[in-house]
Amino acid sequence: MPADRSESQPTGRLRPPSLGLLLAEARGIFELNASLILSPLLMRAPRGDGHPVLLLPGFLASDLSMAPMRRYLRELGYDAQAWRMGRNLGGVSRMRTALRSRLAEIHAATGRKVSIVGWSLGGVYARDLALQVPDMVRSVVTLGSPFANDVTATNATRLYEALSGEGVEDDPELRAAISGDLPVPATSIYSRTDGIVNWRTCLLRPSDIAENIEVHFASHIGLGVNPAALWAVADRLAQAEGEFKQFDRSGPFAIAYAAPENAQS
Repeated sequence: MPADRSESQPTGRLRPPSLGLLLAEARGIFELNASLILSPLLMRAPRGDGHPVLLLPGFLASDLSMAPMRRYLRELGYDAQAWRMGRNLGGVSRMRTALRSRLAEIHAATGRKVSIVGWSLGGVYARDLALQVPDMVRSVVTLGSPFANDVTATNATRLYEALSGEGVEDDPELRAAISGDLPVPATSIYSRTDGIVNWRTCLLRPSDIAENIEVHFASHIGLGVNPAALWAVADRLAQAEGEFKQFDRSGPFAIAYAAPENAQS
């Protein structure tokens, strides 16, 4: 997929988001406040069926970052579960065994397939889990997760590699698998105004069970608390097991979503 000139380097590789977008990430607090103010509207989202949902935090974040979403999903009727692994210091390969064990624990305790919602790096983990144990995974929703195209195009790449001890391009086969089609329904929620990851790294290949949802003007650190993103997550999780319909961009936050035909332009 060709990149805009402003988003690519002379080498043809994607650029990380600009310094202006990075500095604008501070608006995430306003997205949280908007969700608090609009909570009566958010509670009109489709109700859950009680199935378990595992929420995976982003790089350098902990379960605390996912607390607002866990509370929201529990109020809608889901069995929202924390990852319980402390701060996410990265390592897709290093974390695989622990993540698989946590997923298996929830699956065994509930006797049901688990939906996985991953924010940023957490979404990369979620896609990898769906590939490893699809029989335990009901669906995957990612939020600003850099799993596709040039995954080096983030403002966190060097720090990730320093703290995790893994290079983002160390395992090209694993990277290719995570960026490819999943055997379960998958939704990627992203924003072109993301200040941490280039939005093109968040695009999956649309299919009968896979879709991209662009949220206008959302920040990277605010995606997990952005009201339009929360509504989309709830709507996607409410689908019956084994069924998938493309996201209906109507409802109280319709103005916040890009039209599907523009998602990859």
